[in-house]
Amino acid sequence: MRTLCASTLIGEFFVIGFAGLVAMKTDGLSMTAVWTVCGVAMLLSVLLCGMITRPGGVQLGWVLQAGLIASGFVVPMMFVLGVVFAGLWWASVHYGRQVDEAKAAFAAQRGADVSPGPDAV
Repeated sequence: MRTLCASTLIGEFFVIGFAGLVAMKTDGLSMTAVWTVCGVAMLLSVLLCGMITRPGGVQLGWVLQAGLIASGFVVPMMFVLGVVFAGLWWASVHYGRQVDEAKAAFAAQRGADVSPGPDAV
């Protein structure tokens, strides 16, 4: 799960940065406000890469997804990209857990199949 979720989060890091460049052109928003919000979101996406397996990591990822969708009020294309990344996030969590369970089952089966060889004393 960690690899799939981290890949999604790194993709979001770049999308948030590009959205910040677009938001800078919006009248009524200061460059400081845009880059403060984008910087926090980008930092959160990178920090979440290491927190995925910890308690609350997946939930914080969902908060980031909601923020990405909400950023569509500033940059309308982010509604679409936010929904796409929320779908990727769901798939990363869902299928990542399935892969982790399959790996654990395979490792358990492989551990049970290992028997000492004829040279073992």
